[in-house]
Amino acid sequence: MKARRNKKQIPSFRKLLKTSKVKLENKLKNKQFKQQSTLKKYRKEQRKLRQAVKDAVSKKPIPLEDPREKQPGKRIEREEEEEEEALPLDMMDEDDLQLMRDLGQRASFLTRDLSSSEPVHIKKRKHERIIEKYEKIPRTLQTAPEKELIHLLPIKDKSGIIPQTREKPVTDNNQDEEDEEEMELEEEIIEDPIRELTLEEHLIERRKKLQEKKMHIAALASAILSDPESNIKKLKELRSMLMEQDPDVAVTVRKLVIVSLMELFKDITPSYKIRPLTETEKSTKIRKETQKLREFEEGLVSQYKFYLENLEQMIKDWKQRKLKKSNVVSLKAYKGLAEVAVKSLCELLVALSHFNFHNNIIVLIVPLMNDVSKSISEMCCEAVKKLFKQDKLGQASLGVIKVISGFVKGRNYEVRPEMLKTFLCLRIKEVEVKKDTEDINKPKKFMTFKEKRKTLSRMQRKWKKAEEKLERELLEAEASESTEKKLKLHTETLNIVFVTYFRILKKAQRSPLLPAVLEGLAKFAHLINVEFFDDLLVVLHTLIESGDLSYQESLHCVQTAFHILSGQGDVLNIDPMKFYTHLYKTLFKLHAGATNEGVEIVLQCLDVMLTKRRKQVSQQRALAFIKRLCTLALHVLPNSSIGILATNRILMHTFPKTDLLLDNESQGSGVFLPELDEPEYCNAQNTALWELHALRRHYHPIVQRFAAHLIAGAPSEGSEALKPELSRRSATELFETYSMAAMTFNPPVQSSSSKRKDEVLQGDAFLNEDLNQLIKRHCSEVATHLPLDFSRYSTTSLRR
Repeated sequence: MKARRNKKQIPSFRKLLKTSKVKLENKLKNKQFKQQSTLKKYRKEQRKLRQAVKDAVSKKPIPLEDPREKQPGKRIEREEEEEEEALPLDMMDEDDLQLMRDLGQRASFLTRDLSSSEPVHIKKRKHERIIEKYEKIPRTLQTAPEKELIHLLPIKDKSGIIPQTREKPVTDNNQDEEDEEEMELEEEIIEDPIRELTLEEHLIERRKKLQEKKMHIAALASAILSDPESNIKKLKELRSMLMEQDPDVAVTVRKLVIVSLMELFKDITPSYKIRPLTETEKSTKIRKETQKLREFEEGLVSQYKFYLENLEQMIKDWKQRKLKKSNVVSLKAYKGLAEVAVKSLCELLVALSHFNFHNNIIVLIVPLMNDVSKSISEMCCEAVKKLFKQDKLGQASLGVIKVISGFVKGRNYEVRPEMLKTFLCLRIKEVEVKKDTEDINKPKKFMTFKEKRKTLSRMQRKWKKAEEKLERELLEAEASESTEKKLKLHTETLNIVFVTYFRILKKAQRSPLLPAVLEGLAKFAHLINVEFFDDLLVVLHTLIESGDLSYQESLHCVQTAFHILSGQGDVLNIDPMKFYTHLYKTLFKLHAGATNEGVEIVLQCLDVMLTKRRKQVSQQRALAFIKRLCTLALHVLPNSSIGILATNRILMHTFPKTDLLLDNESQGSGVFLPELDEPEYCNAQNTALWELHALRRHYHPIVQRFAAHLIAGAPSEGSEALKPELSRRSATELFETYSMAAMTFNPPVQSSSSKRKDEVLQGDAFLNEDLNQLIKRHCSEVATHLPLDFSRYSTTSLRR
């Protein structure tokens, strides 16, 4: 009887990866325990069978009964008749005795329960044969156990082949089994004690393991890069190292494998999206090269998918902060692994925006933009900004914008402002909607045959035909419909962006997202539909008048309003005097402290309000702003003063009649009222720019140069003209160039060339000459024990 085989299937490689080292050991121990228990059961059954045979030999067999004989009297009579019919053994033939012996040694007879009274045959024949009578006669069984024979090679003789056998020596199986079990227990108990390593030895051992793992990773990566199509299966081997179980190097190895796989996918991924094959494509016969390429693409997509799933699981483990049973990675190491995983996802988001599962990466990255960890949030926001900047068509940008808009709405607008500030990096500002629609609606026309015949000769028609054919092929190669597709994508993206902005303006006016919304509206205001201009201007003015906004937020409102009016709003007859008044009266809120950063927004507003709308701006308004800006330049940082003076220079060129501010004589009636908040009625023509003379003595050389240039009338030529590096830059560029945010002086201060002195002054050189002589004289005298009289020396020195 053979032991039962274990029908459980061997676990697949994927399941083995998901199980830890402890689980594998437990599974192995359980498997061994089951095998041992199965063998023990089998041995136990054998022992019981042998014991039953021994008992059957020792006991006297009871004759079988006939179940049809129910009455005991008849049964006794039947037995007496059978005894009378039974023949003694000495009266039987040799053939009958041999037949009975053979029947007595059959296994069916031994294994039957002799004590049972069940019938041997359910249906008995009417006429029983002699053999059946012999079956009922009691007989003695063999007391000696059977001896097992070993069959040897036969011997061939003249008479024929003679089989050769040998008795197998009988051993006590029970004793052997007990000895084997005792030996196994002793082997389990007696083990070599593991020597504890010192800290230095442990570090050396860890360094060796780590070096081996690095070499293995490098070898796999090099093989994949050298021939990706042939070695695509090695990606699976490399990915399996993400489940490294050695606690000494598990965290480091996993980080290295994450980064290595990320770089590999960036290098070997094709520049197109891989789609699944249809049933017809799978059934058709193809060449070996095509089949090899298909296998490569399928393997790449599957491994890329599993890799992204592993990264997602690492991030989930860090978020849930649950320690696994394997205890290979500690809770502190989860954050490091998650940061590496997020960085890899950000790299893949930017580099593989065309490849499969890009939308899945977007869904993973967008919630992390609002993460509590500042480093992870900034990392994800920078990746999204980078994607917006390099996305020319707009397909990837549209996917990100959809997810961000849904996420912001789902969180009830309680998200980080950095999420909405990423919208500012969209490349939609380069698209001119009117121009693009006109270009699309006017496809290129080719001459008809009649027009060619009228105007061109035969040779010219031939050349024209070849030229038109070439142009058609070029249009097909360039994919001329990409312009129309790009316009549609940008239009849909802008709609989602404006819907998000308008929802926040309507429902969350006191939200910290408002500055980002106003800044975004200021950038994309020229693309807003004209129908919304009136309502939007009313909302912006209401926000300013409410007083709930900070100074920078109010400046963003002003900037947005003038961006709207400077674009398509030129056709509207709207005078935004209230926005001019608000900016004019709030200029003095800027100073050298915290509000210095608001100067950049003010410079942008002034450029849109005064320079680009020069035809709608009166001279009185321009004079008032120039005067107030010069006053403001006195109490801000140097870079802000440079930007303000550069703006005044542009205004003096834009409005030439403002040079009367350089003259001391008043023009017209009235007195200048600097405290008045209305630029139209403050009589700025009756004052002068005396602040320029104070700025001429400023400690910053560039401020001095601009002040002198403006005093001279801002000439374009001559000694007082500015250098090209100053005159060709805008006010905002100058503000950023000479910024002191790095705590350095720009331009750097020149070090004074001090002459090296030959003689170094000693300590007594700084003393008075008379005091020095007095000290020398007292030091040269011989010390005496007489009491010192300081008054005598002081009177002597006074007389001198």
